[in-house]
Amino acid sequence: MSIFYQVRREYALSDLSENDLTESPFELFETWLQQVMQIDKISDPTAMIVATVDEHGQSYQRTVLMKALDDTGVTFYTNKNSRKGQHLAKNKRISAIFPWLAAERQVVFSGEVIELSEAENDEYFASRPFESQIAAVASAQSEVIDSRESLEQKYHALVEQYQGQAVPRPQHWGGYKIVAEQVEFWQGGEFRMHDRFLYQRTKSNWKVCRLQP
Repeated sequence: MSIFYQVRREYALSDLSENDLTESPFELFETWLQQVMQIDKISDPTAMIVATVDEHGQSYQRTVLMKALDDTGVTFYTNKNSRKGQHLAKNKRISAIFPWLAAERQVVFSGEVIELSEAENDEYFASRPFESQIAAVASAQSEVIDSRESLEQKYHALVEQYQGQAVPRPQHWGGYKIVAEQVEFWQGGEFRMHDRFLYQRTKSNWKVCRLQP
């Protein structure tokens, strides 16, 4: 038996028109990001949900943090032995959504990943807090573990081992850039008449079209 949930509200905070569009989607994204960073209800404005696909065609999603933006795409870091890392080793196609629900906005990036250089990985890893560096060493991300206690024991042992020392970056930890081929902007609208614009990369620039809600 299905249970129906009558959770409903109107979207009327803003709109998105052709006059608001920029030549590059990254300009508009940066504008939106700066705006949502001022909204207290959005505590993680750089959080994005990335989707990958395994060898059987099964999709998986998880939340990561965007750490860089340039005129080709967005960057995140992870354990490359994790589930998503294993997927991306075989299939570089990826999609990521920024769900800024309190702003009645979302942005979706779709394309392929490229791996960052060892120098870029080292530089960012060195900038992380000590505790985050230790966590990256301690966790075999996505692997089964018998208990939280086992993980915490490993973590605290590493804290003692590296106290006062530089923590070496694990070779399997590094960054991916999502090189965007499509970027879609969604702005909620009254009566479900949402505004949607899709940027599609061409050989020389970006083509933009309005999508029906």
